[in-house]
Amino acid sequence: VERFATFVVIAEQHGARWRDWPPELRHPDNHAAAHFARAHSDRVRFHVWLQLLLDRQLRRAAEAVLLLTDLAVGVDPDGADAWMLQDYFAPGVTVGAPPDDFNLEGQGWGLLAFDPWRLRAGAYEPFAKMIRASLRHAGGLRYDHVMGLFRLFWIPDGTAPSGGAYVRYPHRDLLGILALESVRAKGIIVGEDLGTVSPGVREELAARAILSYRLMWFEADPPSRWPAAALAAVTNHDLPTVAGLWSGRDLEDQRRNGVVPGHAFASDVRARLARLADIDPAAGPQAAVEAAYRLLGDAPSRLII
Repeated sequence: VERFATFVVIAEQHGARWRDWPPELRHPDNHAAAHFARAHSDRVRFHVWLQLLLDRQLRRAAEAVLLLTDLAVGVDPDGADAWMLQDYFAPGVTVGAPPDDFNLEGQGWGLLAFDPWRLRAGAYEPFAKMIRASLRHAGGLRYDHVMGLFRLFWIPDGTAPSGGAYVRYPHRDLLGILALESVRAKGIIVGEDLGTVSPGVREELAARAILSYRLMWFEADPPSRWPAAALAAVTNHDLPTVAGLWSGRDLEDQRRNGVVPGHAFASDVRARLARLADIDPAAGPQAAVEAAYRLLGDAPSRLII
C-alpha cells in the first residue's frame, strides 16, 4: 500500500503517465523512488490512510450483504499496477479478442498481460496476491475472461486486433492458486467463459467447481436448461441491452462509433428471444425486457443476475 501511495504522490507532481516521469522514478525499486517517498512522507501517509478508510468501508458493506467482486483481465498501462509490477508484464503488447460475431473487427482492450514465464519465475506471487486481495471482503469473485488463465490474445503495439495471436499460459498452476485462495477466503469463483472458448476449458473449470457464466444472448437453449453450476444473466456490461438489441438502436450506436455492426448476430438473438418467450416480434422494448427476465427466472443456476 505504501508503494501504491508513493505512485499516487509522484503522479500528482509529474503527471498520470509514469513512463513520462523522470527516468529515475520510473521503477519502484530505484533509490530515487524511495527517496521521493521519504521526502513526501506526509502526503504518502495521507494516501495510505485513504486506502485504509476504503478497506474499512468495503468490510462494513460486506457485513450487510455478500459481495461478488470483479477481477479485470488486465491492468491499465498507465496505472499503479503497471508501475509496481512492471517486471512481470509482457512489454510491447496489450490484450484483446479476435474478430467474432459480435465485433467483426476484433477488440483491443488496451490492457497489459502478465508474461507467463516471468510470472512463473516469480512463484506466481503477484497473481496470488491479486486473488487474495479481491476476495478479502467478498463472498465470491467474478474472474473476467477466465479463458485468460489458459490463453490470452496478445496484440503487438500499433497493430490492429486482426494481427494478434494467442499465447498459452500455465493454467494448471494458475487454477490451483485460484482454488487455494478461494478455499482460504471461503468464497465462490465465477469464471466469465464467454466469447471464443477453446475445447476443454469449460470442462476443466467445472471439474474445479468454478461456476460458468451463461448469458441469454449466447445460449441456444432456454434458461431452464442451463447448468446449475453457473451464474445466469440476460446480458452484461459490454453486450447490448434488451431494449437496444430489440429496437436496433445498439446497431446504430455501433455504426455511429465506427464499429462494424453484427447484423446477423443481432437478428438471430431477437428471433430466438421472440421464439423462446412467445412474444410478437413487433412488440415494444418493454415487453421484450419483461419476457427476457421471465425466461431468466426459470434458470436452475445458483446465481441469477
